[in-house]
Amino acid sequence: METGITTEAVAGARLPRLSGATRTLAPTVSSADSPAAIRVFLLDDHEIVRRGLADLLGAEADIEIVGESASALEAMRRIPALRPDVAVLDGRLPDGSGVDVCRAVRSSFPEINALILTSYDDEDALFSAIMAGAAGYVLKQIRGGELVRAVREVAAGRSLLDPAITAKVLERVRTGTHEDPRVASLSDQERRIFDLVAEGLTNRQIAERLHLAEKTVKNYVSTMLHKLGFERRVQAAVFAGTLPHRASA
Repeated sequence: METGITTEAVAGARLPRLSGATRTLAPTVSSADSPAAIRVFLLDDHEIVRRGLADLLGAEADIEIVGESASALEAMRRIPALRPDVAVLDGRLPDGSGVDVCRAVRSSFPEINALILTSYDDEDALFSAIMAGAAGYVLKQIRGGELVRAVREVAAGRSLLDPAITAKVLERVRTGTHEDPRVASLSDQERRIFDLVAEGLTNRQIAERLHLAEKTVKNYVSTMLHKLGFERRVQAAVFAGTLPHRASA
């Protein structure tokens, strides 16, 4: 005996009348009625850290992780393409820093807000972050709930930088360290390599120290020399010895 329901039977069946009331459908919520989620991009060279951040932030109903990267160069390429509301950037990376990425991205896309997330409580790094246009600078020791609030604050266009620290940095700009403009043009990674060249390290030694490929170091050295206006690394080393922070070291 065949008991299956045929498609013909379903098509020909009449729906029963509803007695006493008309049938209504549940109202649908239009996406236009609810606020758009905060689009977040994550940059950190440690996969476990990125996964933890993605799980923490992505669990929030109003936050969407739209992309992630393990390197500064990749982030500089992907962030402008994805146009997130907030970029959470690791302070230090094998091929640069979050500050480098912040500076590069915001120079063309100032609407993208940057939050520097770092393990280092460093006044110079904070100074660089502020000058690069970062909206916040927080340590990785921050609690999960505080980081979520930080992302929301930055997405809303508010700054997380302590006003007292910001004032101190601005004072430093006005009256403090008058840095040689050639040195000021160097990225954070180029400055590190500049200092190591000044110490007399070879490209191979610098590569080992910074955990970079030797070819990558060679490219950084070439760019650094070009920005400083030199042809040979020995010229850069001699120049470094004339700078105040090197002379007093």
